[in-house]
Amino acid sequence: MASPQRDYYQILGLSREASADDIKKAYRRLARQYHPDLHAGTKKVEMERKFKELNEAQEVLSDPEKRKKYDQHGSQWEQAEAFEQARRQTGGGFGGRASTGYSTGDFSDIFENLFGGSARAGGPRGFASQGEDVETDVALSLREVLSGVTKRVSLMEAVSCRSCRGSGSLRGRPCQVCHGSGTGMEPTTIEVRIPAGVLAGTRVRVGGKGQPGSNGGKRGDLYLHVSIKEDRIFRRQGSDLHATLPVWPWEAALGAEVMAPTLGEPVRVKIPAGSRADSKLRLKGKGLPTATGTHGDLFLTLQIVMSPSISNEERLLYEQLARQPHQDPRAELIIKAQQE
Repeated sequence: MASPQRDYYQILGLSREASADDIKKAYRRLARQYHPDLHAGTKKVEMERKFKELNEAQEVLSDPEKRKKYDQHGSQWEQAEAFEQARRQTGGGFGGRASTGYSTGDFSDIFENLFGGSARAGGPRGFASQGEDVETDVALSLREVLSGVTKRVSLMEAVSCRSCRGSGSLRGRPCQVCHGSGTGMEPTTIEVRIPAGVLAGTRVRVGGKGQPGSNGGKRGDLYLHVSIKEDRIFRRQGSDLHATLPVWPWEAALGAEVMAPTLGEPVRVKIPAGSRADSKLRLKGKGLPTATGTHGDLFLTLQIVMSPSISNEERLLYEQLARQPHQDPRAELIIKAQQE
């Protein structure tokens, strides 16, 4: 006989008045704490059980309709739903039972009479139940965002317990391996294609890659929460990219053609004569893909750099340049500082 099912609100550490946002936050926090991949040895077995409970609680309480039925019927909400469907199909009654006013305690007996078997925690025999959805995180580089990428995702998949063969019990006692659940967790790896141009915070759905259903029910879905790694060179703003391009003083003064980085191959760009520090060059179409099939732009901010050391010849040139008449570049700054 399987161990009693814990209250879903208790599993998430929430009150029954918790909002949908509270449920989402609690699930994500506890999922990171209980994920079996973060534990080893005997602790891993315990975490697998808790992680399964956590997913069950999140699946029900995050769905408004399922939550409403759970609040009304408790742990037998699935049996209650199936009972209602069967009651309607048979015209409203079962062997003299009143068509209204039933109690949740009668569901197991009713199903046993109807389908020739007892109701189990996974749902009554003969009623298909969809598998749970699975959520995990995936981090992408900007270069992977540029072209799209196929990622290998490692998951823990629910499988029939090898010890009790899915029955949940051995010799009349709860199975010590699966703790009476009839299932265990095993690692699996799948390949998922993530499209180009995906944004940070995007939730990518992969249909049919979640947990297996019960009684012939279809598998749940896999959801990938996408984050973008910080790049050493490029900064992202939507589909546009920004980077700093160092130039020598004479390149800024006289103009020059220089090589500049992109997410693909380096390209040659023209520095206009008389360019100032922090001025920007726009490389059209060198950004990231957009939802319309085009590409954003790459903006290069000019940074005028000085050599850490200069030769005697360079010093003579700078001294010669210093003797030429120039406007004081600080004059306007001083005037503004004196104004109210």
